[in-house]
Amino acid sequence: MKKVYLILENGKVFEGESIGAEGEVIGEVVFTTAMTGYLETLTDPSYYGQIVCQTFPLIGNYGVIEEDFESNNSFVKGYIVRDICDTPSNFRSEGKLDDMLKKLGVVGICGIDTRELTKIVRESGVLNGIITSDPKLSKEKKAELESYVIKDAVASVSCKEKRVVCHTKKPKKRVALLDYGIKRNIIEKLARRGCEVTIFPYNTSAEEIIEFKPDGIMLSNGPGNPEENKFAIAQVKKLVASGIPMFGICIGHQMLALSQGAKTYKLKYGHRGGNQPVKDVNTGRVYVSTQNHGYAVDNDSLPKSAKISFTNVNDGTCEGIDYQNTNVFSVQFHPEACAGPLDTGYLFDRFMENMEGRK
Repeated sequence: MKKVYLILENGKVFEGESIGAEGEVIGEVVFTTAMTGYLETLTDPSYYGQIVCQTFPLIGNYGVIEEDFESNNSFVKGYIVRDICDTPSNFRSEGKLDDMLKKLGVVGICGIDTRELTKIVRESGVLNGIITSDPKLSKEKKAELESYVIKDAVASVSCKEKRVVCHTKKPKKRVALLDYGIKRNIIEKLARRGCEVTIFPYNTSAEEIIEFKPDGIMLSNGPGNPEENKFAIAQVKKLVASGIPMFGICIGHQMLALSQGAKTYKLKYGHRGGNQPVKDVNTGRVYVSTQNHGYAVDNDSLPKSAKISFTNVNDGTCEGIDYQNTNVFSVQFHPEACAGPLDTGYLFDRFMENMEGRK
């Protein structure tokens, strides 16, 4: 394998070996603690602009299974693993992870101490990094690395035209899904419950959605800073006022809160992985959830009409909101999570019940 380097903006250099596509990339270095689900991670639009480090040491052991992809492309800027498996063992496997990375154009590095890297990010917060074949950066390249910022993330990953997904000839409900960086399994969870799901681009006007006369509205997950989506947030505010049942996930949750006057902020190193504990504040029950986000809703900024429904057990951050006297609710985590856990999948049933109960 070709020798390559991961260089962080603080000057730390990791020497490793090239995997995936050849090239040089700059991105925001983040880590995910998930032991499985690397296929979903690589194809999740929420990772747009980021170089993703897997904390679990061996990645690729069950190969490549396109059926498990969350989208048709990869949106990560780069990929970091300790060891990449070149002999996958799985009856569903269709190939090797390294070949998938090459096919999708993902530049990667393996053979570095991912534990040390994770500790650095935990202590320093999210850092920019570059995967390169040159261990010494020019002044220009160093300046480019330090100034890197993820911009226009939602606009870059959203669909350009609306499309329809339906698994039945007689759908129970019509759902308008606003695509901020949709994961395929959100669509599937609705379609399998008998919904006709129409996916709309992120910048669709509230008037067009309301004229469509959906039974419910889904606000999808997605990447980047939620506050930069001024137009979309304004449309969400109008949709809340329409009275149509609504369910927001991840950045959809954040944009819902922003539309109601709340604030968001950037977490030190975010929540990414399949083992994030969240507590239902009404019942006291704790669920294990999958998460992938770098921003959170400010608990103290919520309006009186909003009630926190879930909190993160580790740091107390907002994980869910119910909007009083409405059929609108949202969660920060992923109830549709694949490769799991699926503890909170019942929230899709709640959304179905809200649509059923609407008069």
